[in-house]
Amino acid sequence: MSKQIFKVDESESEIRIDTYLSSMFSDISRTKIQELIKQKQVLVNDKTCKPSYIIHTDDDIVCDFSSAEISIEPENIPIEIVYEDDYFAVVNKPSGMLTHPTSKEKSGTLVNALLYKFGEDLSSINGIYRRGIVHRLDRNTSGLLIVAKTNDAHEKFAKMIKDRNVEKHYRAIVKGRMDQNIVINEPIARSKTNPNKMCVSPDGKQSVTEISIIEQFDEATYLDINLKTGRTHQIRVHLSHIGHPVFNDTLYGFGKMKIKTEEQVLQSYKLKFIHPFFNKICEFEIPADEKIDKVLLYLKERRI
Repeated sequence: MSKQIFKVDESESEIRIDTYLSSMFSDISRTKIQELIKQKQVLVNDKTCKPSYIIHTDDDIVCDFSSAEISIEPENIPIEIVYEDDYFAVVNKPSGMLTHPTSKEKSGTLVNALLYKFGEDLSSINGIYRRGIVHRLDRNTSGLLIVAKTNDAHEKFAKMIKDRNVEKHYRAIVKGRMDQNIVINEPIARSKTNPNKMCVSPDGKQSVTEISIIEQFDEATYLDINLKTGRTHQIRVHLSHIGHPVFNDTLYGFGKMKIKTEEQVLQSYKLKFIHPFFNKICEFEIPADEKIDKVLLYLKERRI
């Protein structure tokens, strides 16, 4: 395997480099990755490091794991292409699909589908496990994602997202009645008690979420959410923090649902930005998905 190059984005910073690389190379054990780091097979900003090094946004990481055989197989999985040109595509990721492979799941992900659809016409900046992936959605969050076809496009989009020049809107249905539009500006960090969770913490990174009410119900609220920053689980964490967890988000406190749907009711439905190579506005929007329609129908029927 040739050298792999990664640039750390803001949602992945402030964790140990061995932890970060374990997520990138899910076929290699963390112990083996620690050995490779100690053997100077990993450089951060052209310097060697220790396995305990804490990575930062925009760190350049170069790995030479030539002794490890890693491959991701293309799979003929239908995916909706909302837009495509020579530089990027916008796809509609369904609920239940991982954005990229993990140590437990190496097939059925968006990356497997992208490799079948686009072949080698995908950026490689984030390594073989994340070909084309500029930003991600949680497994059970559906909706729009930007996929970079070239490394140049990937770098431009990564900078646009970092500079907050990509407008990202989500639909969500949350527990409880909200009575006013709000902006949540609370720092988010990884939980010290559960590594799979994030939390509001004074030690975290600035995180800003703009929330607008679409429709109110006695026991729930339908929201439009403008994501100003891109922290891991940001929307889910912020909404849970103010006492309005996303419907069916069991990780952040919603609990069991009366409605049969296995995914949190959250959808990335709108993207807007200036094309990175041409001076034109790109705006993409998709209708509400099945899980949102199902919960809205349930809430409206209870109101009658």
